[in-house]
Amino acid sequence: MKAKWWKVLGLAGVVGVAATGVVVARAERRRRAYTPEEIRDKLRQRHAVAQSGTSRGSRTSDT
Repeated sequence: MKAKWWKVLGLAGVVGVAATGVVVARAERRRRAYTPEEIRDKLRQRHAVAQSGTSRGSRTSDT
């Protein structure tokens, strides 16, 4: 009976790894769908926001 549980647990682990691989592959496909010009434009926009200090994550030191 114990061996059966270990087999089920092992199978669940394999299924989990396969599902993770699918998610990673989808994300990679989406990332590669951008053209180099689109990536450059996004990076320039992020850089401009970072330089102006208007990003959501920017903090100012008031102490």
